[in-house]
Amino acid sequence: MVQPGALAAWGEAAPVLKPRAWVRITLLLLALLWLASLAVWFARGRWDLALAVSVLNLCVLYRFRKGVNRVAPVVGILAAAGGAQDSGPRLSVEGVAPELRLLAAVLARLDRETFASGKLIDLQAALRTKGVTPAQAVKRLSSVVEHLESRRNPFLAFLDPFIFWSLQWAFAVERWRLRFGGALRGWLDAVGEIEALSSLANHAYEHPSDVFPEFTAEAPWFEAEGLAHPLMPESRAVRNELRLGSDPRLLVISGPNMAGKSTLIRAVGVNTVLAQCGAPVRARRLRISPLAVAASICVLDSLQGGISRFYAEITRLKQITDLTSGPRPVLFLLDELLNGTNSHDRRVGAEALVRSLVERGAIGLVTTHDLALTRLADDPALRAANFHFADYLEHGELRFDFRLSPGVVQTTNALKLMRSIGLEV
Repeated sequence: MVQPGALAAWGEAAPVLKPRAWVRITLLLLALLWLASLAVWFARGRWDLALAVSVLNLCVLYRFRKGVNRVAPVVGILAAAGGAQDSGPRLSVEGVAPELRLLAAVLARLDRETFASGKLIDLQAALRTKGVTPAQAVKRLSSVVEHLESRRNPFLAFLDPFIFWSLQWAFAVERWRLRFGGALRGWLDAVGEIEALSSLANHAYEHPSDVFPEFTAEAPWFEAEGLAHPLMPESRAVRNELRLGSDPRLLVISGPNMAGKSTLIRAVGVNTVLAQCGAPVRARRLRISPLAVAASICVLDSLQGGISRFYAEITRLKQITDLTSGPRPVLFLLDELLNGTNSHDRRVGAEALVRSLVERGAIGLVTTHDLALTRLADDPALRAANFHFADYLEHGELRFDFRLSPGVVQTTNALKLMRSIGLEV
């Protein structure tokens, strides 16, 4: 799996080795000189020349040991010389090469496509760097990496310190990074945007009955007819009507367990995000203004972090409150608000929080089992309304219709559910 942040950072990092042409030529001449000294040794028995050139080449290699080991950690004599113990940050090309190969395959596929949309044409054009396609550029790097990896061959590993095999290909990697490394982030951004657009197009294709939303300048506003959760099969989805705006700005939704409260607020949040991404929504009609979606749903504690569920929830609520200072009105979705504390603190805290959000121009939904919170609708300043989901008994079995209805719930089912699984209550 490609890790965009790490890959982009690798491309943009400062050069470890400066691939100057004269340095690479000098290294090539020294390697040839060493081979020539071996020929002289075997031909005339002059081992002193081979020894001198060998020492010279080892000294040169020692000069570059840290840089080579950061570009591509090496083995053998170089490691023994102390390069492998270098504590500096490592930018191993072998670590990112597999990701680059995967990225190259995606880029090559995109390069072969013929797009009609102006947006996609622009994204495709943005992938070209200095007249070279990303797929071609990454293919060049893959070839360099293959040569670099061949140094692990035992025979080549013995020759490496004297012919500068790893060092020369490390310079080639740095040369590639200097030319194309800065473009990696742009490639990843373009691929990510095309992938997102493709996913939205695929979603629209697979759900032909879903509609595109209508946007209004009347903010904040959320008005849905026939709203359902996009992940619910059509055969099981129960559609509901919902409206939030100037009045009511807040819906307090009560109801028993498993009646549909959490599914409803998830449906509101997911469809709002889909609408603002340019995707169709699971509704017969959705009229919406630009909104910042903020949710506190299924907040969990953390044993490792030493955080209780209540503390995790109030931390999330603080983030939601801070979001109201942003440029867009907030749509807040609060499931089982402040469920981790006592009834008195829950009512006082919930009322203060919701009042603050509404006064800051936010709209939203609050679900609860605590009927004391339904009294929030009694305060005219909150412009709130009570709605509920209910259950009923049919032939001795508990049933749900998942229909959102006005008013406060009049039934409970916790004891019924406990008895249904054999608990004696």
